[in-house]
Amino acid sequence: MIKIENLSKIYNSKRDAVVALSEVSLSIKNGEFVSIVGPSGSGKTTLLLCMGGLIHPYRGKVTIGEDSIYDLDVKKRAIFRLRNLGFVFQTFNLIPYLTALENVQIPLALAGISDGHQSGKATELLEKMGLADRLNHKPRELSIGQQQRVAIARALANEPKIILADEPTGNLDPDMTRETVSYLKLLNQTGITVVMVTHNPGAAEYSQRTLRLVEGKLRE
Repeated sequence: MIKIENLSKIYNSKRDAVVALSEVSLSIKNGEFVSIVGPSGSGKTTLLLCMGGLIHPYRGKVTIGEDSIYDLDVKKRAIFRLRNLGFVFQTFNLIPYLTALENVQIPLALAGISDGHQSGKATELLEKMGLADRLNHKPRELSIGQQQRVAIARALANEPKIILADEPTGNLDPDMTRETVSYLKLLNQTGITVVMVTHNPGAAEYSQRTLRLVEGKLRE
């Protein structure tokens, strides 16, 4: 279970302080598919990044399973993310000078998996994503939809319990949007918890529950 208690995040600028999240509390059960929607600037991405241990909240607590992730030091929190969480971003964050295969191998290498096993596991994941003929292509040689599928394969490399997806369809056309969200739903049906930030109401319909953020405050 993901449990968030009284989470607040404030960004300080030269002019003033911006409250991105204000006392947000929620629980997400194991195996749920939850969408987070809301207008631009409402705090959706900030909430997801705090949930994933990527940015430290101003105040509040994030507990995943038995671990209060911000009570862990930086190194232990990074290990926790590597073992438990998979991230999918709108901009894909693929390394441009690496092939699709090498991009998917990155989390496996960080986990200390041997080179031979890295290649085999990454190949298997890319084949499942329909990219068997694109293993040695670099991101610039792939379509936008193919790049997103590489990003999803990378997120799955270490068999995470939770997928956190930030606007995963933001750069995709309607057909690829349906394909991507359908695949996230299939992953959810295998028992993986999926939390997706989206501005797309059609994408949110694939989830079991939709949460709405408005000016940093949560509404069901």
